Formats: sequence, structure tokens, C-alpha cells
Amino acid sequence: MKRTCRAWLAVAAVVLTIGGCANTQDTKTAGSKPPADRGAAVGTGGAGADVKSDAEFVRDMAIKNMAAIELSRMALDKATDAALKAFAQLLIHDHEAAGSELKRLASGRSIEWPAQLDDNHRDTAADLAKKQGAEFDREYVKAMVQGHQDLAAKLESRLDVQSLAEWKTAAAGRTQSTALPDPKAALPDTQVRPNKSGDETTMKINQWAADTYPITQKHLDTARILENTVKKPST
Repeated sequence: MKRTCRAWLAVAAVVLTIGGCANTQDTKTAGSKPPADRGAAVGTGGAGADVKSDAEFVRDMAIKNMAAIELSRMALDKATDAALKAFAQLLIHDHEAAGSELKRLASGRSIEWPAQLDDNHRDTAADLAKKQGAEFDREYVKAMVQGHQDLAAKLESRLDVQSLAEWKTAAAGRTQSTALPDPKAALPDTQVRPNKSGDETTMKINQWAADTYPITQKHLDTARILENTVKKPST
């Protein structure tokens, strides 16, 4: 927990420095944007929607975790933006922890753990590996936004509908801000609960999804802010 908090602080410090410079130039533009332009900060899957089997869900989650880690390791070597490097290190730490816990839950059960990325994620990694400099920075953070949007949507299928609605309502005010999420603040504004199940394995997987969801949203909020700092080529 202390290591994660320090990582968030590192991301916040670098981005606030970059963002401070950008905001002095773009205050009028940013202020004139309607909130909807920033996109929803939560997934769009909807609790209970498109519920896959435990095996399918675990495989999907494992691949998404592996993809975030692989692309972020690439960013540690190739990113030119200091905030992206700090963010990449944070993602590696958090996704390795989430993946290890999910693998532990799947161990000893009739759930196959994927050995490698699927074709879509391999193509994304291959395309990103060809990028250099500022173009790499933009494409990496774009991939992190898209990947965490998709991850959040898939996690929602395992969450209790009412608690998810309450969480989204509580989070709505936070997502209108351009400031980075407070690394010292508790992750969830309200408690996200898992969908109930009479099956012990399913219930444990659902609880993993509930624990992972607020962290995923925090990653997504941060990735969107970082995207605004690197999306325009330097002039």
C-alpha cells in the first residue's frame, strides 16, 4: 500500500508540473469545454450485462492485465514524458498485483490461465513498438485510456447494480475536475459490492472485480489527464 501511494504521488507531482504550464495557455479552452467532452469516467458495460462464464471472464481479465503490463514495460524504455514513465511503473505494480490475486483464485479450479496475449493485444503491442518519441507517448496513453475503459466495462458485469449506481453518482463530481485523483484519498467514494452468487468460486471472482474496479477507474481518470498533456505535438 505504501509503495502504491508513493507511486501515485510521483505521478501527481510530475503531471501537476506539466499541467500547470499547459493550463496557463489553455485555461479558456478547457473552461469552455462542456463536461461531456471529457467522456464518461466509468465503464459502459453495466452491472449484470454480458456476464461471461467464470473461465471466460478470468481469461479476459488475465489478458487485459498482461497487456497493460507489457505496454507499460515498453513505456518505461521508450516514453519521453516523465509523467508517463511514472504512470507506467504504477500500472505495472497494480496490474501485477491484481493478476497475481486472480491467478490465485483460479488455481486448482477448471479455469485455464492464458499463457500469452491474444491476437488483438499482440497487434497493439507490435504497433506501439514501432513508435518513437512523442508519437509513442501519445499512442501509449491512448492505449491505456482505451484499455482501462474496456476493463472497467467488463468488471461492471460482476458488480451489484445498486452499489455500482451509487459509486458512479459519488464519483461524478470528481470526474469533472482536471486535477489528478488524490493519492492519499480512499479509492472508492462508496463501497462497490460484488454480484451475489451461490457458487463459491464465482463469488470470489466477483469480489475480486469489486476490489479491482475503483483502482481501474483511478487509472482511467489519470490516463485521461495525461492524454491531454501529450496529445498535441510540440511546436
